[in-house]
Amino acid sequence: MISPAGRFRIFLASEPVDFRKGIDGLVAHVANHFELDPFDGAVYVFRSRRADRLKLLVWDGTGLVLTMKRLNGGRFTWPKPQAGPVVLSKVQFDALFEGIDWRAVTAASVRKPSFL
Repeated sequence: MISPAGRFRIFLASEPVDFRKGIDGLVAHVANHFELDPFDGAVYVFRSRRADRLKLLVWDGTGLVLTMKRLNGGRFTWPKPQAGPVVLSKVQFDALFEGIDWRAVTAASVRKPSFL
């Protein structure tokens, strides 16, 4: 799996986008529909109308990277359409990218050890 490493903010477009759009079209979508800076290093996730493909857009500091994934015989789980992007955690993003229902995934809580 190709998954961003590090502490990225991950924004998910809840509405499908025209998958003929390339880097420039998706940058314009982020700037105009999300009112966010597409060059801030966040990961932006878009889905096709059939929900079997997704595109990731990220600025890595030297250029824009566009990645596409198509599920083999399945569909990605997507939230209901809403205004603006949905914020995902790294764990939720990893589940989404694998084709798992990310809405039921939560990060494990970390507790301090207790000394007896």
